Amino acid sequence: MKTFGKLKTLGLATVLTATAIGGSIAVAQSVTPNQEKQGRPGWGRGDHGGRRGGFDGMRGDRMFSQLNLTEDQKTKIKQIHESFAASNKPLHEQIRAKRQELRQGEQGGTFNESLAAQKLSEIAVIEAKLMGERFKLHQEVLTVLTPEQKTQLEQLRAQFKANRGNKPGRAERRGDQ
Repeated sequence: MKTFGKLKTLGLATVLTATAIGGSIAVAQSVTPNQEKQGRPGWGRGDHGGRRGGFDGMRGDRMFSQLNLTEDQKTKIKQIHESFAASNKPLHEQIRAKRQELRQGEQGGTFNESLAAQKLSEIAVIEAKLMGERFKLHQEVLTVLTPEQKTQLEQLRAQFKANRGNKPGRAERRGDQ
């Protein structure tokens, strides 16, 4: 039973990290206004495949539009996000491959708990690396902002968190209490 608990915890960590990764990529593609959709479906501006974009799960496009970024700042932030995406592509591909291995292990109607635990552990290590890289990304983006914009961003975050506190969480919406 302890193994199942660990497996459930690793699975939850995997889902949360994947959501954060999706959000970071969504921000990278939505920093400049009127940007056309490119690449995979669900990753373009305004279509986040059910995921929230931005830092800390916030909609980055809405927040950054309220910061009155200069064209130079928009360009720099876009370059930072593009560099992040390119340099972390191998990590994303490793995660995708591990998840595919995990799905293949489920085929045939049997569940190999030890294989699942191994693959989820491997995924968790890679996702931990990505979390560190996302933190670096966030810090680098902050260097582009003026002190006033940083203050305004913090105020927007606080406002978002306060508003979010009035809404039920995912488990409550699903009835999983």
